[in-house]
Amino acid sequence: MSWQETVQKWLDYKELDPELKSQLVELQKDSDACEEAFYAPMEFGTAGMRGLIGPGINRMNIYTVRQAAEGLASFMDTLDDDKKSRGVAISYDSRYHSQDFAYESAKVLGAHGIHSYVFDSLRPTPELSFAVRSIPTYAGIMITASHNPKQYNGFKIYGPDGGQMPPAESDNITSFARKASDLFAIKTKSVQELRADKLLTLIGEDIDLNYLDKLDTVVVNHDLIKNVGNKMNFVYTPLHGTGKMIAPRIFQKLGFENFSMVTEQAILDPEFETTPFPNPEFAQTFDLAIEKGKKIGANILIATDPDADRLGAAVRQPDGSYKLMTGNQIASVLLNYLLNAKKELGTLPANGAVVKSIVSSELATAIANKYGVKMYDVLTGFKYIAEKIQNFEDTGSHEFLFGFEESYGYLVKPFVRDKDAMQSTILLAEAAAYYEFKGKTIYDALEDLYAEYGYYREKTISKTFEGISGKDRMKAIMKQFREEGIKEINDVKVVESLDYLNQTDKTAESTKETGLPTADALKFILEDGTWVAIRPSGTEPKMKFYIGITSDSDDHAAAKLDGFAKVIESWE
Repeated sequence: MSWQETVQKWLDYKELDPELKSQLVELQKDSDACEEAFYAPMEFGTAGMRGLIGPGINRMNIYTVRQAAEGLASFMDTLDDDKKSRGVAISYDSRYHSQDFAYESAKVLGAHGIHSYVFDSLRPTPELSFAVRSIPTYAGIMITASHNPKQYNGFKIYGPDGGQMPPAESDNITSFARKASDLFAIKTKSVQELRADKLLTLIGEDIDLNYLDKLDTVVVNHDLIKNVGNKMNFVYTPLHGTGKMIAPRIFQKLGFENFSMVTEQAILDPEFETTPFPNPEFAQTFDLAIEKGKKIGANILIATDPDADRLGAAVRQPDGSYKLMTGNQIASVLLNYLLNAKKELGTLPANGAVVKSIVSSELATAIANKYGVKMYDVLTGFKYIAEKIQNFEDTGSHEFLFGFEESYGYLVKPFVRDKDAMQSTILLAEAAAYYEFKGKTIYDALEDLYAEYGYYREKTISKTFEGISGKDRMKAIMKQFREEGIKEINDVKVVESLDYLNQTDKTAESTKETGLPTADALKFILEDGTWVAIRPSGTEPKMKFYIGITSDSDDHAAAKLDGFAKVIESWE
């Protein structure tokens, strides 16, 4: 069926949602936009399904959500009765239609006789992961577009371990969803029927209390917080999202009594009125936090994205201004504090392990090495960190201590199997209290790391490729890099090339396997220790280029990074 025929089918459907029909009539005035909305179904990437809200098979709406839920339900139909009967936990964020999409998912699952446990109001993504593990259910659904603008929403699926579904299961679910090609024929049950048939249970405070108790265990040194925490000023903003539901409660529970909320951003607003790009890596999201921070003399400002899985921070400089930290810098400070505190308290295990993505900072590796902790690299996507944690538990080989990705995602304790901004907020506040007790700030702590290990700098360059032609262009670029290879970058020789799609790790002397699952990504190690990685985003129409360098001074590091960035930005 052509995209034009699909549009007509939607227009002919008598029971089409009135809002979507009105939007579709308007969309037809722009042929290119209409084609892009209907030319192909939405894809599952590294973090599930995410896209613009609106009519179309390539858009987020009740029908594509039903299709995704049908894929999960049909997959669960193939499981044994014990697994299927465990059901699915469902949560959602503050975006437009998030609650609607959550209940549409439950209505589809219920038509298959699958029990849904739906949160009574919005909750963070990490709490959904926790709910899957603690109820326990077989799967979880999180309705969120994470840190994307207001026009987006998304659908994440979690497995029985509380981590995002691995590729094999995700591919199976996608296959089942594609078989449900008639979106208007997918069967549902009403919420009233689900309640009558005992196929829908509301959850909330019961999970909250258990989650808060577990968050308490993230603290390394309770005495420190008891003595310093109630005196320390810091600012927290949930950026109009789910962090509001948990963060203030855990701060008060632990004894951080002097925290200040950015009240304008504690409103659950799907418009994200104060921050059109609610991404804690962007400077604009901290404008209001900086205003409040200056008034109260806060040493650190903390922001979590709308589904509270990512954390960003800004630290006070010696001149009183605030500077944003990168995800890699936050991770390095957290890791160093965590390992040092455990060592001082005598609780650092001999078989400790840290896990990071292949595109994250090597400063963390240097820190881990100092403390005798093993560092493991995995593919991009927190589900790979979750898999590594499960492997540690199954084999008893290592005790998981910390996991992170450069994209502002961190995990401290494995009672959650996805990045958890509530956990990292606690640890960052504790680290700030520790350095305040020492007469320092987090900025000073970062400078101390550079003085000890060298000046590590990283940068991510994103290039956008919108529409149908954009996907083809990204495929062509990756194919060209694979076929032609890269011999040097910025006049520095490439000495090692890793192709994660073909699972090869090549040097001049040998070729071996990467030892990691298949992924459309490339990484190049240069003669001076610089590394460059390339991968198409799994959830956005972007190619991402990652750079990591190290140098002997701040100025040299900045100049070196800028030189590599200019070369990569010139690539066509």
